[in-house]
Amino acid sequence: MAFGSVPTPLGEMLAAVTETGVAGVGWSGREGLRGRFLEGLGLAEVDDPGRTAAVLGELADYYAGRLRVFGVPVDWRLTSPVQRKVLGTLYETVAYGKAVTYGELAARSGTGVPARAIGSIMGANPIPIIVPCHRVVAGNGLGGFSGGEGVESKRWLLTMEGYLQPTLDWD
Repeated sequence: MAFGSVPTPLGEMLAAVTETGVAGVGWSGREGLRGRFLEGLGLAEVDDPGRTAAVLGELADYYAGRLRVFGVPVDWRLTSPVQRKVLGTLYETVAYGKAVTYGELAARSGTGVPARAIGSIMGANPIPIIVPCHRVVAGNGLGGFSGGEGVESKRWLLTMEGYLQPTLDWD
């Protein structure tokens, strides 16, 4: 697995890329993130900047407002079959600038997973931003977010995408 990172307005993002595709993305300040990705797949770390270049470029373009759809291949091996179905449904059906509630995603996925459990699946998403768990909101507000600085990062991402209106102090 090759690793690379890119600076973003929400902090440095680490990307883990296998020969198949992006297996993990996360804020690099998170304790043990690199080790969790390696251990989760039982792979050795390799130094291969060519393997990470595409995803790092797309992440940079996304944060700069130049990219709305990620084109890099995704390696889903860090997800269970149920997580894969729910996250795959999110990835395929909720576009940039849109959002879906936990309940709506539960229904769309056809898994029978209740809305409350959808939140747990979002919290365990190994590929945030690319698989846009920030676009899943509660029926009565934003809901939670385990990435970056929590809900404030979710608010920033949804504002950048135009789903939420910017406040006077938004930058």
